[in-house]
Amino acid sequence: MRDYHINVFHSEEDNGYIADIPDLGSCSAFGKTPQEALAAVLEAKQAWLAAAHEDKRSIPEPRYRPALYST
Repeated sequence: MRDYHINVFHSEEDNGYIADIPDLGSCSAFGKTPQEALAAVLEAKQAWLAAAHEDKRSIPEPRYRPALYST
C-alpha cells in the first residue's frame, strides 16, 4: 500500500519546521522540531481525510514523488 509523500523542511521565517502533504491541498503543519512537524501533519492528514469523507469529496490517490537529482 502506498501512502502520501510528506515534505519536512526548515523555515527561517517561522523559526521552526513545516511539514506538508502535496497530494492533499493545504494539508500542512508546524513544529519546533522535524519530529513535531511530522506528528502534527499526520494529525492534519487524518482530519483532512475525515473532512473530505464527510463532505463526500473525492480523496486523491498518492501520486506526488519528489524529483531526485544526482550530481
